[in-house]
Amino acid sequence: MLFLIGLVVVAASVVGGYMASGGHFGVLWQPFEFVIIFGSAIGAFVLANPVPILAGTAKSFGKLLKGPAHNKACYLELLGMLYSVFKLAKTKGDLALESHVEQPHESSIFQNYPTFMRDGHAVEFVCDYLRLLTLGTGNPHEFEAVIDADLDVHHSEKHAISGAMQGVADGLPALGIVAAVLGVIHTMGSITEPPEVLGHLIGGALVGTFAGVMAAYGCVGPIAKSLENTFDAEARYLECVKTGIIAHMQGYAPQVSVEFARKTLASNVRPSFGEIDEMIQNIQV
Repeated sequence: MLFLIGLVVVAASVVGGYMASGGHFGVLWQPFEFVIIFGSAIGAFVLANPVPILAGTAKSFGKLLKGPAHNKACYLELLGMLYSVFKLAKTKGDLALESHVEQPHESSIFQNYPTFMRDGHAVEFVCDYLRLLTLGTGNPHEFEAVIDADLDVHHSEKHAISGAMQGVADGLPALGIVAAVLGVIHTMGSITEPPEVLGHLIGGALVGTFAGVMAAYGCVGPIAKSLENTFDAEARYLECVKTGIIAHMQGYAPQVSVEFARKTLASNVRPSFGEIDEMIQNIQV
């Protein structure tokens, strides 16, 4: 919603200010200039990026409207799930987790946390690393290095999408100049026309520069930054899981491990200690 509000404010400010100063909206409508700018931008985007990034970009537009997938309630549920897992492992040993990680959709623990279960990537991430515990992995430092490598791959894939969008934003002003130059070339072919015709042609050519700069800094650039911020916020979800598992491996009590995980969260989504304490009082493992 904030994304749409931002776009409306940008468009209203630029176009409204132009018209309020006496400008005519019809002059800004130059469809062939737009074809040159945005058509070449799309073509360059496809040329520069592999299929996974193209597909990931298409899928990520929903995030612009929804924002980060995880709010405070999601993290409270995640920390409750981690507490349940760690409590079971402390009581019966890590091997007791085997049936839960092999069949997570049939797990009596995971089924209590529906928001977590809807995030397929997070479920796979948690089960993969809990499975390593059931296989006897016991060195937390080596374990952490493996998780960090996994997270780096995941983060780089996500940031490649926002980086690709930023590349389009960086190129749009130059493509606007291309459209403007082509408009000037067309105008020079009509040099014998009266001034009012030449003025219209020159104005149309300059719309190319305006459209390229406007699209770069008022639309595509902010989209790229919004995606980057969303991907960074979502990365904290897996970082939270990582911190909790590492603390568990180092021998801390379940509530302490969960507290370590809680401390990695941003203030706007971090449950309080009291909220966590109240929640775990009602958890039965």
